[in-house]
Amino acid sequence: MKAIQVGYVRVSSLDQNTDRQLDGIALDKVFTDKCSGKDTHRPQLALALDFLREGDTLVVHSMDRLARNVDDLRHIVKILTTDGIAVKFVKENLTFAGDDSPMNNLLLTLLGAVAEFERAMIHERQREGIALAKAKGVYTGRKQQLTPQQVGELTARVGHGEPKAQIARDLGISRNTLYNYIERLR
Repeated sequence: MKAIQVGYVRVSSLDQNTDRQLDGIALDKVFTDKCSGKDTHRPQLALALDFLREGDTLVVHSMDRLARNVDDLRHIVKILTTDGIAVKFVKENLTFAGDDSPMNNLLLTLLGAVAEFERAMIHERQREGIALAKAKGVYTGRKQQLTPQQVGELTARVGHGEPKAQIARDLGISRNTLYNYIERLR
Protein backbone atom coordinates (compact mmCIF):
# COMPACT_ATOMS: atom_id res chain seq x y z
CA MET A 1 0.00 0.00 0.00
CA LYS A 2 1.12 3.51 -0.83
CA ALA A 3 1.86 5.87 2.07
CA ILE A 4 -0.45 8.86 2.11
CA GLN A 5 -0.59 12.35 3.59
CA VAL A 6 -3.55 12.83 5.93
CA GLY A 7 -4.50 16.28 7.16
CA TYR A 8 -6.05 17.11 10.49
CA VAL A 9 -7.73 20.49 10.93
CA ARG A 10 -9.34 21.84 14.09
CA VAL A 11 -11.14 25.07 14.87
CA SER A 12 -12.86 25.85 18.15
CA SER A 13 -16.33 26.76 16.91
CA LEU A 14 -18.71 25.97 14.06
CA ASP A 15 -18.53 29.43 12.49
CA GLN A 16 -14.72 29.54 12.23
CA ASN A 17 -13.11 29.04 8.83
CA THR A 18 -10.81 26.04 8.35
CA ASP A 19 -9.46 26.98 4.91
CA ARG A 20 -6.21 28.66 5.95
CA GLN A 21 -4.80 25.85 8.06
CA LEU A 22 -3.57 23.44 5.38
CA ASP A 23 -4.10 25.61 2.32
CA GLY A 24 -1.82 24.67 -0.58
CA ILE A 25 -0.64 21.36 0.91
CA ALA A 26 -1.30 18.26 -1.16
CA LEU A 27 -3.24 15.84 1.02
CA ASP A 28 -4.92 12.54 0.25
CA LYS A 29 -7.56 12.90 2.98
CA VAL A 30 -8.52 15.56 5.53
CA PHE A 31 -10.31 15.20 8.86
CA THR A 32 -11.84 18.37 10.35
CA ASP A 33 -13.10 18.97 13.89
CA LYS A 34 -15.06 22.06 14.86
CA CYS A 35 -14.77 21.84 18.62
CA SER A 36 -12.54 22.75 21.52
CA GLY A 37 -9.09 21.26 21.73
CA LYS A 38 -9.18 21.13 25.53
CA ASP A 39 -8.99 17.34 25.41
CA THR A 40 -8.56 14.56 22.86
CA HIS A 41 -12.22 13.50 22.77
CA ARG A 42 -12.90 14.74 19.25
CA PRO A 43 -14.78 12.65 16.68
CA GLN A 44 -12.71 13.49 13.61
CA LEU A 45 -9.42 13.12 15.50
CA ALA A 46 -10.50 9.62 16.53
CA LEU A 47 -11.37 8.79 12.92
CA ALA A 48 -8.05 10.18 11.68
CA LEU A 49 -6.05 8.18 14.22
CA ASP A 50 -7.96 5.04 13.27
CA PHE A 51 -7.53 5.73 9.54
CA LEU A 52 -3.73 6.21 9.57
CA ARG A 53 -1.47 3.29 8.67
CA GLU A 54 2.26 2.59 8.93
CA GLY A 55 4.19 4.82 6.54
CA ASP A 56 1.50 7.54 6.42
CA THR A 57 2.04 11.11 7.56
CA LEU A 58 -0.39 13.13 9.68
CA VAL A 59 -0.11 16.79 8.67
CA VAL A 60 -1.34 19.43 11.14
CA HIS A 61 -1.12 23.22 10.83
CA SER A 62 0.35 23.68 14.30
CA MET A 63 0.82 21.82 17.56
CA ASP A 64 -2.01 23.65 19.30
CA ARG A 65 -4.45 22.40 16.64
CA LEU A 66 -3.64 18.80 17.61
CA ALA A 67 -3.54 19.24 21.40
CA ARG A 68 -3.79 22.06 23.92
CA ASN A 69 -1.71 20.45 26.62
CA VAL A 70 1.74 18.97 26.50
CA ASP A 71 0.73 15.57 27.88
CA ASP A 72 -1.90 14.99 25.18
CA LEU A 73 0.45 16.25 22.48
CA ARG A 74 3.31 13.98 23.49
CA HIS A 75 0.92 11.03 23.90
CA ILE A 76 -0.60 11.39 20.41
CA VAL A 77 2.78 11.87 18.75
CA LYS A 78 4.26 8.89 20.61
CA ILE A 79 1.37 6.57 19.68
CA LEU A 80 1.58 7.55 16.03
CA THR A 81 5.35 7.39 15.69
CA THR A 82 5.46 4.05 17.51
CA ASP A 83 3.08 2.74 14.82
CA GLY A 84 5.40 4.04 12.07
CA ILE A 85 3.29 7.12 11.30
CA ALA A 86 5.05 10.46 10.91
CA VAL A 87 3.55 13.66 12.37
CA LYS A 88 4.29 16.91 10.58
CA PHE A 89 3.56 20.35 12.07
CA VAL A 90 3.56 22.93 9.28
CA LYS A 91 3.80 26.15 11.31
CA GLU A 92 6.63 24.87 13.50
CA ASN A 93 8.33 23.19 10.52
CA LEU A 94 8.84 20.01 12.54
CA THR A 95 8.30 16.39 11.61
CA PHE A 96 8.36 13.51 14.08
CA ALA A 97 8.93 10.01 12.74
CA GLY A 98 9.90 7.93 15.77
CA ASP A 99 13.65 8.30 15.26
CA ASP A 100 13.63 11.83 16.58
CA SER A 101 16.60 13.59 18.03
CA PRO A 102 16.70 14.80 21.62
CA MET A 103 16.41 18.34 20.20
CA ASN A 104 13.16 17.47 18.39
CA ASN A 105 11.75 15.93 21.56
CA LEU A 106 12.73 19.04 23.52
CA LEU A 107 11.03 21.25 20.92
CA LEU A 108 7.86 19.12 21.02
CA THR A 109 7.70 19.41 24.81
CA LEU A 110 8.63 23.10 24.90
CA LEU A 111 6.26 24.23 22.14
CA GLY A 112 3.50 22.04 23.54
CA ALA A 113 4.01 23.66 26.94
CA VAL A 114 3.80 27.11 25.33
CA ALA A 115 0.44 26.18 23.73
CA GLU A 116 -0.82 24.92 27.10
CA PHE A 117 0.36 28.11 28.84
CA GLU A 118 -1.27 30.27 26.15
CA ARG A 119 -4.62 28.52 26.66
CA ALA A 120 -4.40 29.00 30.43
CA MET A 121 -3.60 32.71 30.00
CA ILE A 122 -6.57 33.20 27.66
CA HIS A 123 -8.90 31.68 30.27
CA GLU A 124 -7.36 33.76 33.05
CA ARG A 125 -7.80 37.00 31.07
CA GLN A 126 -11.35 36.01 30.22
CA ARG A 127 -12.19 35.36 33.89
CA GLU A 128 -10.59 38.69 34.90
CA GLY A 129 -12.55 40.56 32.22
CA ILE A 130 -15.82 39.01 33.30
CA ALA A 131 -15.12 39.80 36.97
CA LEU A 132 -14.38 43.46 36.09
CA ALA A 133 -17.50 43.73 33.94
CA LYS A 134 -19.62 42.21 36.74
CA ALA A 135 -18.14 44.67 39.25
CA LYS A 136 -19.11 47.56 36.95
CA GLY A 137 -22.57 46.06 36.47
CA VAL A 138 -22.17 45.75 32.70
CA TYR A 139 -21.83 41.99 32.43
CA THR A 140 -25.09 40.35 31.48
CA GLY A 141 -23.73 36.98 30.44
CA ARG A 142 -24.42 35.18 27.23
CA LYS A 143 -27.47 36.24 25.19
CA GLN A 144 -30.39 33.96 25.94
CA GLN A 145 -31.18 31.49 23.17
CA LEU A 146 -34.91 31.40 23.83
CA THR A 147 -37.44 34.20 23.89
CA PRO A 148 -39.65 34.56 26.98
CA GLN A 149 -42.50 33.03 24.93
CA GLN A 150 -40.34 29.98 24.10
CA VAL A 151 -39.36 29.63 27.76
CA GLY A 152 -43.06 29.57 28.63
CA GLU A 153 -43.63 26.87 25.99
CA LEU A 154 -40.67 24.89 27.35
CA THR A 155 -42.05 25.11 30.90
CA ALA A 156 -45.53 24.00 29.85
CA ARG A 157 -44.28 21.08 27.76
CA VAL A 158 -41.91 19.86 30.48
CA GLY A 159 -44.78 20.15 32.96
CA HIS A 160 -46.90 17.93 30.70
CA GLY A 161 -44.15 15.30 30.70
CA GLU A 162 -43.20 15.54 27.01
CA PRO A 163 -39.85 13.95 26.08
CA LYS A 164 -37.10 16.48 26.66
CA ALA A 165 -35.17 15.45 23.54
CA GLN A 166 -38.23 16.28 21.40
CA ILE A 167 -38.75 19.63 23.13
CA ALA A 168 -35.09 20.52 22.55
CA ARG A 169 -35.32 19.56 18.86
CA ASP A 170 -38.49 21.59 18.39
CA LEU A 171 -36.94 24.66 20.02
CA GLY A 172 -33.65 24.27 18.14
CA ILE A 173 -31.49 23.91 21.25
CA SER A 174 -29.36 21.14 22.69
CA ARG A 175 -30.67 18.93 25.49
CA ASN A 176 -27.94 20.39 27.70
CA THR A 177 -29.30 23.92 27.05
CA LEU A 178 -32.83 22.67 27.77
CA TYR A 179 -31.70 21.23 31.11
CA ASN A 180 -29.94 24.51 31.93
CA TYR A 181 -33.21 26.40 31.37
CA ILE A 182 -35.11 23.89 33.51
CA GLU A 183 -32.53 24.27 36.30
CA ARG A 184 -32.75 28.08 36.16
CA LEU A 185 -36.55 27.95 36.32
CA ARG A 186 -36.44 25.94 39.57
